[in-house]
Amino acid sequence: MTPAPARKKAAPMGYNSHSRIPPHRSHSMKTFLFSGAAFLLALATASSASAQLLSPDNPPGSQQQNATLDRIVAVVNDDVILQSELDDAIASVQHQYAQNPGQLPPPDVLRRQVLERLIMNKLQVQRANDNGLRISDDELDAAVAAVAQQNKMTVPQLQQAMAQDGVDYSAFRANLRDQLLIQRLRQQVMQQSAQVSDAEIDNMIANPAFKAGEVHLAHIDISLPNGADAKAIADAQAKADKIEADLKSGKDFRAEAISSSDAQDALEGGDLGWRRVDELPPAFASQIDQMQTGEVSSPLRTPDGFTIVKVIEKRSADARQIVTEYHARHIMIKPSALVSEQDAQNRINQIYHDVVDQHQDFGALAKKDSDDTTTANLGGDMGWFMHDEWGSEIGNLVATMQPGQVSQPFKSQDGSWHLIQLLGMRQADKTADIQREQARQAIAARKGTEAYQQFLRDLRSDAYIDIRLPGALAADQTAGTGTGGASTQ
Repeated sequence: MTPAPARKKAAPMGYNSHSRIPPHRSHSMKTFLFSGAAFLLALATASSASAQLLSPDNPPGSQQQNATLDRIVAVVNDDVILQSELDDAIASVQHQYAQNPGQLPPPDVLRRQVLERLIMNKLQVQRANDNGLRISDDELDAAVAAVAQQNKMTVPQLQQAMAQDGVDYSAFRANLRDQLLIQRLRQQVMQQSAQVSDAEIDNMIANPAFKAGEVHLAHIDISLPNGADAKAIADAQAKADKIEADLKSGKDFRAEAISSSDAQDALEGGDLGWRRVDELPPAFASQIDQMQTGEVSSPLRTPDGFTIVKVIEKRSADARQIVTEYHARHIMIKPSALVSEQDAQNRINQIYHDVVDQHQDFGALAKKDSDDTTTANLGGDMGWFMHDEWGSEIGNLVATMQPGQVSQPFKSQDGSWHLIQLLGMRQADKTADIQREQARQAIAARKGTEAYQQFLRDLRSDAYIDIRLPGALAADQTAGTGTGGASTQ
């Protein structure tokens, strides 16, 4: 068996992964946040070890006496997870909980949870590649820049800091690309099932749950494999009942989620964040509507098994939505193979001079020079929009401007240069429009989430997964995965 490649140290916790990734070009400059724990687990595959696969041809003590011997702990279709990857991922989680180590589950449970996450990451990246999804070098560069910016560094400073900490920058980029692929796969699956009709929107707005506001939830999941028999269901029910009893006797919900939940967010204490009540499945919404802040539900049956939900906090919906709208024009100059970054900056500075000092018409220059295909033919006109409709960067800028004012040229994360002219401001009652958009988003989010959860179940069930870590995933022995099933050796 061939030696595993030398591997570098995981990125330390100081590298903040909650970083916004610049979009392509769309009507709204949309962003997303990385999941901190998932990102850390991905970075952990770039940790330090001079690794060598353990095999019959390479017994302990042979060849390199000082090298760390590595071994395969899981086969995931045609890929593998190494012991060193698992160890580094576990170390990252332990580092995350360094101030509260008592919240972590027992070592064997933590090992099972982390290995399952690594398996699911492998499966999602494999499927993304099979689906032809790709992350371009430009997109990856923008993502790296966003991570650097979030850590208040330039990219060279980030590289230097990683080098000082022994982090392999190439491995960092490769794992960041994987996380972007997983995000894109999720978007693809969710968008395919997120069609929403006007009738669905009308029905949701008419439902009392639509005006029920938002809830901050946490959950504990007890999963069942596809096609579970009566005994497996009874065992899962018994486990859920015991967890409920422990919670009623005073055990901390977050600690119980970390130690007992089968959900992907178990290591975050099962925290689901704020959710609109109308985004929840109807059966859950009616249950949660009757619960008080701090209350914990009885086990609820789901397609996956059982779930226990805690209502952390509630907040009511606003009755009316009076917002400030802005009317602006926009010019964008984008670097390309023919236009260097310096040339793009020079061009936007010249346009600014032409508008402000030479009093040339902004709209005419936008039609002639702007690279923004959405607004150029309209003389750069962005129409009336709410604060974040074109992204928070533009929203924050126009909120500081006066009508008629032209902004200084500024550079966005994708390297493009921009110029904004504010034409006007107004207060508008957007209650009806916002309600319909909220309803559409809530329905699409619920459909998309349900579709992706089913997609992950099918992905896991159809995969060949061979667990070679004794006792790590004993529960999988009953799950039967793909042609090979899950096994332990």
